[in-house]
Amino acid sequence: MTVNVEDKLFQNRYKVDPGRPHIQIKDAAVCANECEAQQCTFVCPAACYKAEGNGAVTLITDGCLECGSCRVICTEHANVAWEYPRGGHGVLFKFG
Repeated sequence: MTVNVEDKLFQNRYKVDPGRPHIQIKDAAVCANECEAQQCTFVCPAACYKAEGNGAVTLITDGCLECGSCRVICTEHANVAWEYPRGGHGVLFKFG
């Protein structure tokens, strides 16, 4: 039996904490001007990071799995501010 990752991820839910994202890009200019590889755009399993045509990286936290991959991969620039979401917010995993 083949497991489709996208189908599994779709089962999870995310409760947004308006105006209080748990993860942010510290300095957008660093992503655009200093980070050539922009690894966060392909390592994030929820595809929260997107490389724009002008070199910028956008981040949409809705759907973040809170795995921390982005902060681990961004060691050269340490440009990711990450903290746990407030209680009751963030990813709501559905197992099964």
